[in-house]
Amino acid sequence: MEVYSATGRRKSSVARVRLKPGKGSIVINGREVLDYFKRETLKMVIEQPFEVTETIGKFDVHANIDGGGLTGQAGALRLGISRALLAWSAETRPALKSAGFLTRDSREVERKKYGQPKARKRFQFSKR
Repeated sequence: MEVYSATGRRKSSVARVRLKPGKGSIVINGREVLDYFKRETLKMVIEQPFEVTETIGKFDVHANIDGGGLTGQAGALRLGISRALLAWSAETRPALKSAGFLTRDSREVERKKYGQPKARKRFQFSKR
C-alpha cells in the first residue's frame, strides 16, 4: 500500500501528514478530527483540499502537529494535505494552485519592541 507524506507549516505550527488510500478517516495526534479541533469551521478548512480535488473519502489522514494555536495548526494541516495530494497525483496541481492551497502563508507574529507595550502599540504621549 502506497503512503504519501508531506509537511505543512503556518505561523509557528508544523504538521507532518501521511495519506494512504482508505475510507476518509482523519486522525490528529492519535485523536479523531472533531475531538482535536472542536470547531466545525476548522474541520472544513482541513477538508478543503479533498473537496477541490474531488477525493473526499478516498484517503485516510494521519497527522502529527506541533506548536501554535488551533487556527495555525489547521492551516498547517491543510498545506500538508495539499502537498501530499500533489505527491499522489500531479494532475491535482492546477486545482490546488488556483484555490491557493499550495502557497505557504509566511505571516509570522511581529516581535515586541522595548519601550513599548506591544509590537506596534505605544504608551500614551504626554507633552508636559
